[in-house]
Formats: sequence, structure tokens, C-alpha cells
Amino acid sequence: MRYMKIFKVEEARINEILDILNRGGIIIYPTETLYGIGAKYNLTESLKKIYEIKKRPEEKTFPLIVNRDNIFKVVKFIPSIAQDLIEKYWPGPLTLLLPAKNELPEEIVKDGKVAVRMPGKSFALELIEASEFPIISTSANISGQKPASSFDEVIKYFKDSPIDLFIDGGKLLGIPSTIVDTTVKPPKILRKGAIDLSFD
Repeated sequence: MRYMKIFKVEEARINEILDILNRGGIIIYPTETLYGIGAKYNLTESLKKIYEIKKRPEEKTFPLIVNRDNIFKVVKFIPSIAQDLIEKYWPGPLTLLLPAKNELPEEIVKDGKVAVRMPGKSFALELIEASEFPIISTSANISGQKPASSFDEVIKYFKDSPIDLFIDGGKLLGIPSTIVDTTVKPPKILRKGAIDLSFD
């Protein structure tokens, strides 16, 4: 087992963690729903490492957490229906597909779209509110296995992986975010999750 740097949520210093991400580090952190694996959104080498760590198929892109300012580093514009959903449900467990800016890493863009959310009350929200850049927020699991909702599961999956920092938030909700594609009319629900939506 390799040495693991672990902080409890209450011990974690946001500025130090952002510095780790800025320098290409990879972290595992709690959101309000599940544990996520994080890296700075545009550091391709770090993103490729996450694919290896998760054994994730490369055609599957990574979602991001954002705040109301740094979202525009990755999003061209926010459609009016998406703006309505943001006003109603952010911060919260709702991931939106939005039109992606040009020249973003292929690891976060598919069909000209990028998946973003502003997490609900959690360590992830504190982290992204302090960040000048979006952060990868792919579920902390080996691809095809159950996403980690407890820190014990995180350790089981990743105790031997090259993770720079683990943040222990205990047991989480365990229900993933709802995913909605707002680039089409009407919006399309791609995954039912913690928020119950209908566009009929």
C-alpha cells in the first residue's frame, strides 16, 4: 500500500488543495451526493491519469463542478431553459449539458457539449466557490463498479492509486445528480437522480 495523504473535511485547507490542483495534482473529495475524483479542468496529463486510475473508457468524457463565474471558462453561453434550472436548483445535484467553448480538452467535451454543475452544500461547494477554475468531478470508482458513497469504499478502490490527496467526508447521500441536456428542445433527461424533473 502506498502512502496516502488524508485530511478530514474539517482539517482540509481550501487554498492548499487548489494549489495542488493547479500544479497537476489529483484529489478525491466529497460532494453532497457521492465522492468525486478531481483535477484542474484543462491539464490534459492529469485528465489522462484519471482515465488510467478509473480504468474508464476514453470515449466517456468527464463532468465538471463550476461556480457562477468560472463556468464561462468552459461554456459558450447558457440557454434560457438552463438559466431557469440554475436559478431553481443550483447549488444542488443537477448536472447540465451546455454548449462547450472551443479548444477545450477532448476529455471534457463530447458533441460540442460540456457537463457542469454547482454542487449543493458540501466540501465540494466550498472548494469550487473558492476556485478560479472548473474542477473535474467524475465519480470515485473503478469504471463499471458502484460509485463510492463512503470513505471506506474510496480506500477500497484507490488505496494503491497515484492520488495526491484524499478528503474524508464520511458517509454521503449516495444518490447521483440528475443529468439534463439543455442544448436540445425540449431538454432531455439523460440520468434520473437526486432531483425529480419532467419536461413533458
